[in-house]
Amino acid sequence: MTNTILEANKLGQSIWYDNISRSLIKSGELKDLIALGVSGITSNPTIFEKAISNSSDYDADILEATSLRLTPTQTFYHLAKNDIRDASDLLLPVYYKSNGLDGYISLEVNPVLSNSTAQTITEAIELFKILQRPNIMIKVPATDAGIPAIRELIKEGVNINVTLIFSLSMYRKVMNSYIAGLEDRLLLGKDIDKISSVASFFVSRIDTKVDPLIYEATNSNDKPPTGLLGFTAIANASLAYHEFQNTFKNSRFNKLKENGANVQKPLWASTGTKNKNYSDVHYIESLIGLNTVNTMPPQTIKAFLNHGKVSQSLGDKVIEATKILDKVSSLGINLDSITDQLLIEGVDAFTYSFKTLIENISRKMNSLSNHI
Repeated sequence: MTNTILEANKLGQSIWYDNISRSLIKSGELKDLIALGVSGITSNPTIFEKAISNSSDYDADILEATSLRLTPTQTFYHLAKNDIRDASDLLLPVYYKSNGLDGYISLEVNPVLSNSTAQTITEAIELFKILQRPNIMIKVPATDAGIPAIRELIKEGVNINVTLIFSLSMYRKVMNSYIAGLEDRLLLGKDIDKISSVASFFVSRIDTKVDPLIYEATNSNDKPPTGLLGFTAIANASLAYHEFQNTFKNSRFNKLKENGANVQKPLWASTGTKNKNYSDVHYIESLIGLNTVNTMPPQTIKAFLNHGKVSQSLGDKVIEATKILDKVSSLGINLDSITDQLLIEGVDAFTYSFKTLIENISRKMNSLSNHI
């Protein structure tokens, strides 16, 4: 059977795994995935909340943290640090083989800090130093406060995964912050060739919001409009890819490239299909292209390996994508308003997961210490 991960690699796309847990590492499953061609890992507060709260794998470490009198939040980072380091070590061969262009694992800054530039910078630098691995990326959300933080962190030499990007306007700000950070660092006389960053552009959540509005606007519950349902998100991502190509081919970036700078690759996130009427590889097959990353949850990566088809689907689709978004706009659907709302909801969801996680850790700490 064809290994679709390796086929995508040949076309310039890295496949990352949107999942992390201690059992994934200890069982050897992660090692097997890397052998199949998976070349990176993404995590978020929701993933960690499920991993830590729903298993006993972390109980011994939680008990140790209790004896050390760590707070629940400190305990989380103690647990996450171990998982991230162990996974990053498994990915180090990929990192070195690719000369630092691949093989990364991401850990998110506390989402509670998403509206504080200064606190985001402080925590990101601290996490990057604590983890002490070259193939670590710190995730920073693409909020108004996050944009200047990205610039400062890149200047400080921190690898950044910019998360929760939904709109083209915010994506432009993200790319500009990355480039400005490299320029700042170069002016300080520091090397920029070892710095890496990805821009996580979220996909399927857009269709989840837009599709019902298309139905409503066209009164087409029986006969949905052809070429719109399930394609707004892909059109949006296609235009983002076009923006990426233009930005990293212009004269401004070329000056940095001469000093060894790496492009900030678009990373397609939220690629699991949420609508059962669509193929389970709908967002995977449509977004394959050079210098991109696609991070997939467990079920999606299984589906991709089982029956995915690989082709250079991210070509010159600007005209086609623009027509789709124009049609959506003509129905009275304001995509900018929707992407703004999705960013708020994304931050809120991760914040809720983080708070729930800390509460669960606190309960476990109390429970375990009472049974000593």
